[in-house]
Amino acid sequence: MSSSAIMKPRTISVLLWIFAVLIFAVCPNGLSTQGQDAFAVVLGNAQDAGFPQSNCKKDCCKKAWANPELRRFATSIAIVDKKNKSKLLFECSPHYPDQIHYLDRMLEEQVRTFDLKGIFLTHAHVGHYAGLIHLGREVEGSQQTPVFVMPRMREFLIGNGPWSQLVELKNISLRRLTAGEKTKVGMFEITPLLVPHRDEFSETVGFRIQGPKKRILFLPDIDKWERWERRIEDEIRKVDIALLDGTFFDGKELPGRDMSRIPHPFVVESIKRFSRLPKKEKRKIHFIHLNHTNKLLQAGSKESMDLQRSGMKMAKQYQVFPL
Repeated sequence: MSSSAIMKPRTISVLLWIFAVLIFAVCPNGLSTQGQDAFAVVLGNAQDAGFPQSNCKKDCCKKAWANPELRRFATSIAIVDKKNKSKLLFECSPHYPDQIHYLDRMLEEQVRTFDLKGIFLTHAHVGHYAGLIHLGREVEGSQQTPVFVMPRMREFLIGNGPWSQLVELKNISLRRLTAGEKTKVGMFEITPLLVPHRDEFSETVGFRIQGPKKRILFLPDIDKWERWERRIEDEIRKVDIALLDGTFFDGKELPGRDMSRIPHPFVVESIKRFSRLPKKEKRKIHFIHLNHTNKLLQAGSKESMDLQRSGMKMAKQYQVFPL
């Protein structure tokens, strides 16, 4: 056999690297969407302000400021119907331009034919709706993009600028949601579930999303599991994937702050509560909406190892879940 027919180790390494890059370009967490008619994509897993957070000079953010690859967007997920070339967005975060660009790049050359069939909003805290501003005439100038909202959220958008201008100029078309009632968009059924939260401007919901084969619970914000009229364990059993509020790992993250004024289920509380669940149920749980102080964002941290041992996970940016 000639020497030219034998690949040198360096050549093999280069080819493997190129292959890995191509896989990453389609789906950065390494999961291909080929053969899947429907899937969810995590477009961001951080709390409203993203990671690193504005003006944060603490150790938790230093590495992320220095390395853009460590940065994480505010929590948002997309639901893609590949068969009918459509997409839905859950939350419209301040990072909307980057998130929608990533999603379009992921869908490759078919991007021009994947229609945005709607945006579903959970509540009126800044990281969950502020990206709507990019739909206005100063930016996209979109035409009647459907935005699905609960009653108080609807009134908030209609009654306050600059959001009211989006309604007046018909950049967005507000569609009413009712708690506990299904809304069908294409092949998906979406059910809003009211949850207790700091409802200064609107009510707060999570969403149960029914795909053709699987269900996802998207619940990025809630005060405490004990304050909900539903049992979170029952809701986890109803779905295949549960994206749950993991804002703070514990109560020590914000020294000097009264954590009772910004209540969330600490991840340590959730780990303890869910420890009694069967392994099958624990594997469904992926924590999302992580504050910049949450050490789950720090690869190799003790907190990350503790979560791994619990049988639960952190939702990763760009992670894909078949539906």
